[in-house]
Amino acid sequence: MRQPSVTARRVAAASVSLVLAAGAAACGPKDNDAKGGGDSTPHKGGTLTVLNADPQQDFDPARLYTSGGGNVPSLVFRTLTTRNRENGAAGTKVVPDLATDTGRPSKDATVWTYTLKKGLRYEDGTPITSADIKYGIERSFAPELSGGAPYLRDWLVGAADYQGPYKDKKGLDAIETPDDRTIVFHLNKPEGEFPYLATQTQFAPVPKSKDTGTKYEEHPVSSGPYRVVRNENDGERLILERNPHWSASTDAERKAYPDRIDVRSGLDSSVINQRLSASQGADAAAVTTDTNLGPAELAKVTGDKDLASRVGTGHFGYTNYIAFNPTIKPFDDVRVRQAISYAIDRSSVVNAAGGSALAEPATTFLPDQKSFGYTPYDLFPAGKAGDPAKARQLLKEAGHPNGLTVTLTHSNAKDFETSPEIATAVQDALKKAGITVKLQGLEENDYSDKIHDVKTEPGFFLAHWGADWPSGGPFLAPIFDGRQIVKDGANFNTGLLNDKSVNAEIDAINKLTDLDQAAKRWGALDKRIGEKALTVPLFHPVYKRLYGEDVKNIVISDWTGVLDISQVAVK
Repeated sequence: MRQPSVTARRVAAASVSLVLAAGAAACGPKDNDAKGGGDSTPHKGGTLTVLNADPQQDFDPARLYTSGGGNVPSLVFRTLTTRNRENGAAGTKVVPDLATDTGRPSKDATVWTYTLKKGLRYEDGTPITSADIKYGIERSFAPELSGGAPYLRDWLVGAADYQGPYKDKKGLDAIETPDDRTIVFHLNKPEGEFPYLATQTQFAPVPKSKDTGTKYEEHPVSSGPYRVVRNENDGERLILERNPHWSASTDAERKAYPDRIDVRSGLDSSVINQRLSASQGADAAAVTTDTNLGPAELAKVTGDKDLASRVGTGHFGYTNYIAFNPTIKPFDDVRVRQAISYAIDRSSVVNAAGGSALAEPATTFLPDQKSFGYTPYDLFPAGKAGDPAKARQLLKEAGHPNGLTVTLTHSNAKDFETSPEIATAVQDALKKAGITVKLQGLEENDYSDKIHDVKTEPGFFLAHWGADWPSGGPFLAPIFDGRQIVKDGANFNTGLLNDKSVNAEIDAINKLTDLDQAAKRWGALDKRIGEKALTVPLFHPVYKRLYGEDVKNIVISDWTGVLDISQVAVK
C-alpha cells in the first residue's frame, strides 16, 4: 500500500494504458485482427520488442515493487499466486501460479498454507521447492535488497526486525516448509487478502546455491517461461529467451508465444510513440509498457483509422484527489471542506487532465471497479461545473461571508496528477465561490517530502493514490487507518484520521476470506469516510497506448491496466 513511484505513476496516471481501442471494453484476438483480414490465431515464434522510457532496473524479485507479478518480471519470476490473465474485470481475480490453489486459510485467516504443483523446474532443470520460496522471501528483508513491497515485515510473525539471511542464518520461524511442496505462513493478524500479497515477486523462488546477493539481478534464475540472457546497464536493455524447462502444463496463465523478447529502455516518450506509429521493421512487433499518448498525440491518432485500431485503452485502480489537513485552519471546519467539494468544476479538471478520453470524473475515493467494492455516491453534488452558490452558503455558515484565501500546494511535474494545469483548474473553479486560491508549485521531490511529512503537510494540496492490488484494502487503509499515521517518516494518512470505528471496520473486513463480501464492505466504508469530507475525489485516469501492427492477442486486465506481455503473439 504505497503511493506509486515515478515509474509506476507514469504507468498509472500520465494518461494511459492498453485494452482494445474502440471503447471501454477490451476485445479478444479475433476482433483485434479483423481489420487485417488474416489469420487471427496467435502462433508461437518471432521476437517481441518492448520500447520503454524507464529501464527495468533492479531485476531481482526481492527488489521489484510489482502488482500481480508485474509485467516483464512475470515472464521470468513465477509466484505462489498471480492475476488472472483475462480482459477487463475478469482479470482482477487471483488465481494459482506455482501453488495448486490460492491458499488455504485457518479459521481466523492468521495461518495460510500452500502446496506447490508437481513438476516445477528452474531454467537449469533443477526442481523448485518450498524452501526456495521461503529463502526468496527471507532475502527480500536484506537491507541491501530493499525496494519491494513492505507488507511481509508487518504481516509475518516476528518479522519486524528481521534483516535477511545474510545476517540472520536462522531464518524466519513464521514461514514453515514441512516438505518440499508445502509452505505455511503465520501472520500477526487476520489477513483475508493474503492471496493478493502472494502475487508479489517476493514470493518467487530463489535457489540459495545460486544467490549472488546484489549481483543476482544480472542473471536471476528463471522459474517462468523466459530466462534472462542479457541485462545491460541495469535494465536499460533486457533480452529474454525461452526457458527450456518451463512447462505450459504447470502454467495456465502465461501463453509465452514469442521466442524472444527484447526490452529497450531509456527512450524519449515522443520517439517511442513515433516508432510505434510508423510500425516499421522490428517496431511492427513492438509494444510499450510505460509510455502514454498525450492529448495532442491522441487527437492525431484518433483521426487516423489505422492508428486508432492500434490504440489500447485500459483502467487501473487509481484516484487523483484534493487532500485536506484538518489540523490547519480553515480546513479544521468541515463546512469549509464541504464548500470546496461543492465548488469543484470536474469538467475543467478533466479537461486539464487531457480530456474525457484520458480522465473520468470521480465522486468516490474508490475507483469505479467492482473488485474495489465501488459503491456510487456523490455526497456533495456539484454537477459538471460546480455549485458555487451552495459553496458560498456553507462558507457563510462557517463565518466567511466574504469568502477566504487559501494556498493550494501541487507539483510542478508535467503529469496529470498534481500538475499546474490541474491546480489552475481548481483555482478557477473556487474563485467563482469566493475562494481565492494561491498556488504553491514545488519541484517533485520537494513536493513529495512536504506532503508526506506530518510536520510539514500543508492544509490543502493535490494528491493521488494507486492500489497494489484490486481491492479496497490497499486503497482505504493507508489513507484512512489511524494506526498507519507515521509521525517520523513517510505518512500517507493525509487527513490524519484516527477514528476507532473506522479502524475496527478495517480490521473486520481484513478477516474476511470471501473477497466479494469484503468488496461490499469496502464500498460501504468508502461512503462512510467520504461523509467526513477529508478529500475531494477529482478523476480516475484512463490509459491509452499504441502497439505495433504485427502485435496480436491483446489482453488487458483491470488489475494492471496495461497490455499483458505474457499473452502477446507477433506475426
